[in-house]
Amino acid sequence: MAYVGNVPARSFISFERQVFTIVNSQTAYTLSHSVTNENDIRLVVNNIVQEPGSGKAYTASGTTLTLSAALVNGTDEMYCVFLGRAIGTVNAPAGSVGTSQLAADAVTNAKIADDAISDEQLDPTVITGQTAETSIATDDLILLSDTSASGALKKMTRANFISGVGGVNTPAFFANLSGSAQSVSNNTWTKVNINNEIYDTGDFDASTNYRFTPTTSGKYFVFGAVLCNSGSAGNLHHAYSAIYKNGSFLRYSSIEFDNTNGEAASATLNHIVVLNGSSDYVELYGNVRTGSGSGAEFVANNSWFGAYKIIE
Repeated sequence: MAYVGNVPARSFISFERQVFTIVNSQTAYTLSHSVTNENDIRLVVNNIVQEPGSGKAYTASGTTLTLSAALVNGTDEMYCVFLGRAIGTVNAPAGSVGTSQLAADAVTNAKIADDAISDEQLDPTVITGQTAETSIATDDLILLSDTSASGALKKMTRANFISGVGGVNTPAFFANLSGSAQSVSNNTWTKVNINNEIYDTGDFDASTNYRFTPTTSGKYFVFGAVLCNSGSAGNLHHAYSAIYKNGSFLRYSSIEFDNTNGEAASATLNHIVVLNGSSDYVELYGNVRTGSGSGAEFVANNSWFGAYKIIE
């Protein structure tokens, strides 16, 4: 037999059936689906199809089924078939659904299995083909590929990204000898009382030990200079600056100088020192050698000491 239009897909549908639990002396039952009238269902009692209609076996309206006579539990059986409600009961064959059967945007996130999207389904030009951003707003999110999690994409806020990229040269400090000159004995290694913090992240002691004890382990660039003055003691022969680590000599710089009384010379030095956080420390020492063999001094404001952690 020919059809006008599409051939009905009858093999993929069936009519829904509802089985009732008989309650003694009860004539009203609730349907699982609303109907217009009793003609929308076929009622079967004890395997016999009942006649619908007022004055007949039953009537129906909405979700209420009304029998003309009550049934007996344990003796009678009753079910109905919804003639106006067809439901799919047979799955379509595997591979039979194509893209033309899917509506646009029909596949939602809830229908995609976790971890199911790979680079095969991704168009790399979606990201690499875009114009690079020249600035990032505070509420922008940044996507990162986590190599420790098989390249999983993770998001970061701008604040998280800035705090986690690169590094900072801290702990760090810069200070000098301030106030009066520091009197020292001739030809004697003496710690410079660096007492004026110009910049310090919190690890330099400028009041008691005059030492830098960083709380973070790493390599540090340490630098300093001691301006040595013979004062009125005699001619200045040598000026020394030295870095001490944990109270022991580590590196020094010197300058040979021969001049009249009251002149000064500055020996500057720098060195990269490996320091263990909270246990190692460095200090600045100086040494003045004069021709007279008597005392000398470290000149204030022009004797300075500093260090900062190297980013690795």
